[in-house]
Amino acid sequence: MALTLEQFAADCRAALKSHPGTEGRVAVCELVQKALQDRAFVASLLPEGTPERKVVYEDPELGFAILAHAYQGAKSSTPHDHGPSWAIYGQAEGETVMTDYECLARPTETTPGKAKPVRDYSLQPGDAYLYEPGELHAPRRDGPTRLLRIEGMNMDRVKRLPYVAVTEAAA
Repeated sequence: MALTLEQFAADCRAALKSHPGTEGRVAVCELVQKALQDRAFVASLLPEGTPERKVVYEDPELGFAILAHAYQGAKSSTPHDHGPSWAIYGQAEGETVMTDYECLARPTETTPGKAKPVRDYSLQPGDAYLYEPGELHAPRRDGPTRLLRIEGMNMDRVKRLPYVAVTEAAA
C-alpha cells in the first residue's frame, strides 16, 4: 500500500516530537529518503502541473511544512539560508547540483551578506539532505526536476535578507 501524505506528515510529526533538535530532523530526513522510494507517493505529491512551490501540508502544532516543487527547465538560486528554520531537500526526479557556502558577512537591511562557495555536490533521485538553521547553500538545476521538501516553518511568512557569492579576496 502506498504511503499517504497524512501518514507521512504523522511520521514526521512523531519524529520531531520524540526527538526535538537535530536528532529529530535527521529522522525526518531519513523519512524523506524512504518516501522518495515510494513511486506512488511521489506521483501523488508531484503530479503533472505541480508548480515550482506548493505547500501541501502545514503542521498546526509544530509548524513544519511539506512542499512539492516541480521545475520545468534550468533554474538556479543565489546563496541563502532558511532564516531561523531548517530545511530538508528530497530529490524525486532529475538532478540538483548544490553548493554549500561559508558566511563571510551577514546581511543587513541595507547590505547583502557575503558568502564564499566551499563545495559542490549532486542530489540524485532518492537523496535527501538536511540544512540546519543558518547553513548557506544554493541549488542549481540544469533540466527538469521534482523535489519533496520539508521546512521547519513555512518560509512564505519569513523575511530573509539576501546574500551574494564572493571569493574570499573580494570580501
